[in-house]
Amino acid sequence: MTDLSKVTSTCYCGAVHLQYSVEGDNLITSFICHCTDDRKITSAMFATNFAIKDTTLQHIRGGSNLTKYERKEGIATGDQMDSHFCKTCGSLMYRISSGFPGVAIMRLGQVDDFSLAEGALKPRLEQFVKDKVAWAIPVEGVRQENGNIVKPAGK
Repeated sequence: MTDLSKVTSTCYCGAVHLQYSVEGDNLITSFICHCTDDRKITSAMFATNFAIKDTTLQHIRGGSNLTKYERKEGIATGDQMDSHFCKTCGSLMYRISSGFPGVAIMRLGQVDDFSLAEGALKPRLEQFVKDKVAWAIPVEGVRQENGNIVKPAGK
């Protein structure tokens, strides 16, 4: 069983290795996102993500192998989104939004222990469902939201 205070993610080629905590309030939420930005960056019709406190995110290996792509145009919230990719294989490892200070948006598909997708990291809600394709039916028991689900203080 995975220690939730030491969850790991690696990129496709293994050059980048991250560790972080999803224990207690370190895990902010887990979600499916249907925004058009996630569609483009994942080359899929939706993304499976989870948000953590960025203070728990550690670069175990390959921090210097990450490259950052910054974008504000086309982001549904209007905030700048910094996407961190492996330079070698192109895997998207995590994103940081200027609109959500202190939060790292992680990719569920990069988590090394796949069983967490059925447990601690199972999506709790879907966001930007207004942009969802018609054939993507709602996930049973998962809250549906038309916009962002993580509401930072003061917004």
